[in-house]
Amino acid sequence: MSGHSKWSTIKHKKGAADAKRGKIFTRILKEMTVAARLGGGDVTGNPRLRAAVAEAKANNMPKDNIERAIKRGTGELEGATYEEITYEGYGPGGVALLVECMTDNSNRTTPEIRHMFEKNGGNLGTPGSVRFQFERKGYFAVEKSAASEDKLMEVALEAGADDLQTEDGDVFEIYTSPENFEQVRQALEKNNIATAEAKLGQMPANYVALDETKAKQVMRLMESLDDHDDVQNVWSNFDIPEEMMESE
Repeated sequence: MSGHSKWSTIKHKKGAADAKRGKIFTRILKEMTVAARLGGGDVTGNPRLRAAVAEAKANNMPKDNIERAIKRGTGELEGATYEEITYEGYGPGGVALLVECMTDNSNRTTPEIRHMFEKNGGNLGTPGSVRFQFERKGYFAVEKSAASEDKLMEVALEAGADDLQTEDGDVFEIYTSPENFEQVRQALEKNNIATAEAKLGQMPANYVALDETKAKQVMRLMESLDDHDDVQNVWSNFDIPEEMMESE
């Protein structure tokens, strides 16, 4: 996607756009399955599932995929049982990292994640060591060609968005509370405003800037984590330099 959101994990991710979309779909499918297993398959009565389905729809996931994921969660269809684990740690230069995983074997995943941190100059921390630096938020990216700033501001803010940022690259960025994510999604859809990206995640309170050497080390760590099959999301407070985001 165009644009350079500091909040998005890795915008210059190598590989084709459809490969990235496949990763997004896998992440959301796992989230819907776990949400349905923990809170039931009724979207109206399960806030976590409702948010996951909203994210799936915002990313144009087919309805059949959504229904199958929910049924796997409720046990109507067979499927793997995932355990949620969030790893907290620090990368080079003191960058804080939250790594959200869903795994069917934590005895495999934990040492693999620890090895990735250590190999790239970081280290795993204890639970709670970095989480306090982040706040859960909803996020939408809208191509500037899809709507005017005035129109988008009117639609998003009236639907309950917290903020609209306009200065970043080729996209407008909308931030919401998790509770208002669905109604903002519906408002954008109702007004035929397409989203280039939509997700729920962890937003850092402050960003850390690094010199070139440490910045490259952090990017290697984030990319290796992001490529791991069990990793759902990688959140950091790293202020990624624009030239690095464009370099690949």
